[in-house]
Amino acid sequence: MNLRLFSKVASGATGIAVSLLGFAVPAQAATVTVYASPDGTGTACSAAAPCSVTGARDRVRSLLPAATGDITVELRGGTYRLDGTLELGPEDSGRPGAKVIWQARSGERPVFSGALQASGWQLEDADLKIYRASVPVGTESRQLFVDGNRAVRARSAQNPAGFTKTATGFTTSDPAYRSWGNPTGIELVGHNSWKHLRCPLASVTANGSGSSLNAAQPCWGNVGTALNPSKYFPYNGDGQRGFVGVAWIENAKELLDQPGEFYLDGDAGSVYYIPRAGEDLATADVELPVVETLVRLAGSPGQLVPVNDDSSSITYTGSWTRSTGRTYGDLRDDVHASSANGATATISFTGTGIDVLSETNNDEGDIAVYVDDVLDKTVSAAPGTERLAQQVIYSRTGLAPGAHTVRLEKKSGSWMVIDGYVPVTAPIKPISDIAFRGVTFSYGTWLQPSGPEGYADNQAGVIWTGSPARTSRTPGAVRVERGQRIEISGGELSHIGGVGVDLAYGTQDSAVTGNRIHDISGGGVSVGEFDDFWLDDPARMTSGNTVTNNAISYVGQEYEDAVGILVGFTRNVTLAHNDIGHTPYSGISLGWGWGWASQGSPRHGTNYASGNRIENNHVHDVMKTLNDGGHIYTLGGQGDGTTRSVFSGNVLNIASGSHSEGQAVYLDEGSSWWDAHSNVVSQTAKYWTQEWIKSIHDIDIHDNYSDITRLWNNGTNVTITNTTYVTDGNWPAAARSIVAAAGLQSGYRHLAAPEAHLGNNGEIGDLLAPVKIAYNGSWELSKLREFGDLSADLHATRENGDSVTFTFTGTGLRVLGERAPDQGTVAVSVDGAAAGTVDTHATSRQVQQLIHQVKDLPYGSHTVTLTKQSGTFFTVDGYLLDKSIDDDDVSLAYQGTWATSSNRGFGDFGDDVRFTTANGASVTATFSGTGADVFTEKYSDEGEIDVYVDGRFRSTVNATNATRLAQQKVFSVDGLPAGVHTLKMVKKSGQYLLVDRLTYR
Repeated sequence: MNLRLFSKVASGATGIAVSLLGFAVPAQAATVTVYASPDGTGTACSAAAPCSVTGARDRVRSLLPAATGDITVELRGGTYRLDGTLELGPEDSGRPGAKVIWQARSGERPVFSGALQASGWQLEDADLKIYRASVPVGTESRQLFVDGNRAVRARSAQNPAGFTKTATGFTTSDPAYRSWGNPTGIELVGHNSWKHLRCPLASVTANGSGSSLNAAQPCWGNVGTALNPSKYFPYNGDGQRGFVGVAWIENAKELLDQPGEFYLDGDAGSVYYIPRAGEDLATADVELPVVETLVRLAGSPGQLVPVNDDSSSITYTGSWTRSTGRTYGDLRDDVHASSANGATATISFTGTGIDVLSETNNDEGDIAVYVDDVLDKTVSAAPGTERLAQQVIYSRTGLAPGAHTVRLEKKSGSWMVIDGYVPVTAPIKPISDIAFRGVTFSYGTWLQPSGPEGYADNQAGVIWTGSPARTSRTPGAVRVERGQRIEISGGELSHIGGVGVDLAYGTQDSAVTGNRIHDISGGGVSVGEFDDFWLDDPARMTSGNTVTNNAISYVGQEYEDAVGILVGFTRNVTLAHNDIGHTPYSGISLGWGWGWASQGSPRHGTNYASGNRIENNHVHDVMKTLNDGGHIYTLGGQGDGTTRSVFSGNVLNIASGSHSEGQAVYLDEGSSWWDAHSNVVSQTAKYWTQEWIKSIHDIDIHDNYSDITRLWNNGTNVTITNTTYVTDGNWPAAARSIVAAAGLQSGYRHLAAPEAHLGNNGEIGDLLAPVKIAYNGSWELSKLREFGDLSADLHATRENGDSVTFTFTGTGLRVLGERAPDQGTVAVSVDGAAAGTVDTHATSRQVQQLIHQVKDLPYGSHTVTLTKQSGTFFTVDGYLLDKSIDDDDVSLAYQGTWATSSNRGFGDFGDDVRFTTANGASVTATFSGTGADVFTEKYSDEGEIDVYVDGRFRSTVNATNATRLAQQKVFSVDGLPAGVHTLKMVKKSGQYLLVDRLTYR
């Protein structure tokens, strides 16, 4: 190799501390470092003798009383196998100016894992290729991961025929189910519009000669029979959307028949798996998550749970009536009421405070409130003329822990109404000023859906539990409860069975920043509660939190109603500069309550949400499975108009669902007081914006850009003005500037795994990818067919000779279309040269199918033309453009000594290469997709390279060649499960290893 063609790049910098003579230098707060490692023991927690993570936590506790500066827990790289949740409480808190920082040691990757490894696999069934491994008896889990790839719990085919819904579950004429083992482990799975539903079985019994699959309670009562009435504000919008059909049956050993499926028999201590092609269980890393919450940072109190007015803890004296079945929005739809002055209600509770719930109306009056028999104050329940349900008429905190009474005595007005109360069960003592930086959290499970509660979906990861049902939600692998100034940053959350990060129970001023979040059963990030709308105490509200610069993808891997970021009732939350993609339902969902806070709603009250901001996010490829959602979706009121919530600078493209009900800017029931501007919308499904009902009010939608003209505005005082519609692919400079500014900011862009660009058939401009589509002939745009077209449309022609040409810059392209009985052959040409024909005929309709693929072209400008030859129709639905990256891409992580050589003149991609001479030096590429190619130079001074995919050794390749050849493919992998993957190359021999280009698909 010609060394003069290389120029060494400096790999580091030196920091110098300087004391300026003549100036007083303020004293610095003392910082302390505590050390932990995966195999740490003891209590020294020194660099030479690191502790375990629990040992480090206990050491920090001992240091905190005397700390004057930050305490850092330096985490060595490796896997910390947790046998339970790492619990942190107020006693582990830092304070402003003196944080407790758990952080990765520089250049190392600590992984907090909740899994046990399954090893010692033996062939159990040679015909089906089922392998078995032993695990501890009693092991419970819902997930299995093989070399970082999620396995599938054994399941039936989609939409099995022959099931009839009954009052207790489903019946079928098939008697085989009665002979299946472990019937209480079997799950029924269903879809209904925006809902993903799961109920385990209580039993399987005979139904004539067939089977009755009887669902467990309370799951079936909460979703199977749909007891909750429609428009049950503020808890749900349409309770009648229940379990109506079987999407598939899951978790029976008898269903284990496909590669990539597993079955866990915890009672017998066995796990079964059928390997995918290329997997070797003798060497594979097989992880079985068993810990639900990996890290819990919990202040107090926990969840605030209302108690209804009919509780035995309330004693009524005087003349009272209980009014039930009211439709005003009372807690449990009932109240106690008295018209007699002097009537009292005495609440006995244990805790440190209380909120008393009533209604406010003009026929109510003054109430004297006594705490522990001492008059505290007189309050009024008649502040205005509008009836409002579930209002806090009296609030008290700061009582000594213990038993207390609050007595309310009617003083005036026509009525005194008691709706319930909320005890504050513990002192208000947040956990605060703790940071986790650069930590990976992986392999957590969540077991509630396996029990009788099941997964009784309401919407977006908010679920029903208990009987009578109450609002609950999917918990996080990293869970913050009643936190202040908590930081989760610079890390990764992956292979999780619930939600990634969960900011719960009144968490304030906390940040989730700069994380890669992927392969999550539930949602990526959850903020706030969905049942604390009644709060009027700012100290207990969720407020001031930020979720910024995170790359969130492939959420909802198990619970398909999940979203990238879910926000409940909050104040002043900021969701900004996130990249969110590949979601089965919406990308972002903010707010709750439907029309609860809107005037004119029969069930009417207030919530504390206001001042929230959704800005500069890139949200793409959403609504892949469910219905009636969108890229960014909002619900419920946003205050009284004093402060507007902001929805701006977002780039929203592609909704690839199985139906047409996907909107980009979707301000749903009760949404109010939004300022929605400067957003760019491209190739969404149904409407670019939708405000469909009168309860949506007082919203300004202005100065946005869209290449979809469809919209629906039926709101109250909702204005849509100055929209720029782009129908010719020529996006104005202002729109391009918004695109350039959206998504991850500089310094965080490495988090977004490079991937092939998914484009719709109507994406004729080059706003987001270097592709243009030209239709020649008599083509028609077919919209909203409800068959599952990409972005709910496709282009179609009947005329033989009509063609479509894709002009792109890259190395490969996949054309998507429909295969159907009424379609025929298509001629293909590449760069003007004939390249054969493809047959698009099929015996049944199949959408979003690969019609033709071209790959391994030299990087540059190319055309692919497809021309209809036969059949009634030829359709085009979209494309996937392979993604090529250069050796200096921010997604590549180099380890060891590397340098760059530019302008060599040998034909390198980007006219440069990255090189190393050190055996053992490596580069790790992170990408999203199903396959990758590695291109480098081949020459006599290069040698062998070890290649690993998702941490598993794949092969040793040789880059040696007698003559110099640039941009040569030395490794290729395909067939990976769709998701985020890693590809690592390690120099093994030869004088040089060069990195030039990687291409992903």
